[in-house]
This record gives sequence, structure tokens and C-alpha cells, in this order.
Amino acid sequence: MLDQTALDLLFSQARSHNDFDSTPVGKEQLHALYDLMKMGPTSANCCPARLVFVTSDEAKARLMPHIIESNIEKVTNAPVCAIIANDVKFYDRIPELFPHNPQARDWFTGSEEFAAETAMRNGSLQAAYLMLAARALGLDVGPISGFDANGVNQEFFPDGKWRVNMLCNIGHGRPEAVFERLPRLAFDDACHII
Repeated sequence: MLDQTALDLLFSQARSHNDFDSTPVGKEQLHALYDLMKMGPTSANCCPARLVFVTSDEAKARLMPHIIESNIEKVTNAPVCAIIANDVKFYDRIPELFPHNPQARDWFTGSEEFAAETAMRNGSLQAAYLMLAARALGLDVGPISGFDANGVNQEFFPDGKWRVNMLCNIGHGRPEAVFERLPRLAFDDACHII
């Protein structure tokens, strides 16, 4: 079991950051981040998440027209904005990723709807792993859902093979820009034991 310091880092003290300092996040850190994130489990080890780490001014200029106004400054100030996408044909990698049952690919090829649901569910799970991995590696994150998904897809994934799920700013957050801790639902309001 993790000690309280680790639990605080990953959960109790974890915050969504709205502003970041100018400390860069290097390629080595992004590799370490992905190498930790990819180890989290997904159903049938399908691993549908695909990442584009937007770091350059040129790439951010391509992204900005698709960000809602209230999020533009957040993305501008973050050293990295990860576009977390899902591979719509993730199942083509099943024989490699699920080698003890390569026929599991067929579970997803018969229904586009089932494949899309599986990709969204497991890709979102991997997005959460990314945020936990970033915190574990001493980085801060700010997930964003305020953007034009169609615009991001057209700009970054015009071939349609990947579809954006969410964005996540990554860097070293400015604690003074974090909101007060907001309330959470109590166990009895959110859970039932049956």
C-alpha cells in the first residue's frame, strides 16, 4: 500500500492547473510519461489512446483556433498540451497486444458502435493514467474538454484514423492560480453497496 504522501500526490492534493510556469518539459520527460502511462490496464489490452504532444509555437498556432476562449490562455502558457486521441481501428493491434488470443480482434470488427464505445471507454481510462503518471513524475496537469473536437480532428487527424478524446496541459503549475478545493460527493450520495 502506498504511504499517505504518495496518496496525497496522486489524489488528495491533486489539482487541475490553470496556469504553468516557464519550466520546459523535455522529450525525455514525455517519453518517461508515456512509458509509465502505457502500463495501466485496458480491456483486452486494447490500448486505444494515441498522443500528440503539442509543444512548439507552430503546433500551438494550429491548435488555438479550436480552443474555446476561456481556455486559450491555459493552453498558451502550458509547455505541453497533449491531444489525447483514440485510434478508431485500435483492434488492428490486438494480435500484437493480446497475443494469447489474436482472434480477439474480431470482437471489435463486427460493430463500429461497439469498437467506438470500447475506444472511448479505454482511451479515457488511459487519459486518467496519463494524468496520474504526470503527477507521479513531478508534473502538473490541467485536463480540458472545452474545444471544438471536429476542428481538432480536421487539423491534426484529417485521415480519420485517430479521433480526439480530450486535451491535457502538462507542465509545472503555478499554485497561486489553482481554485479553492471544490466539494466532492459523500459516499452515500455516490455509492451503493448491494
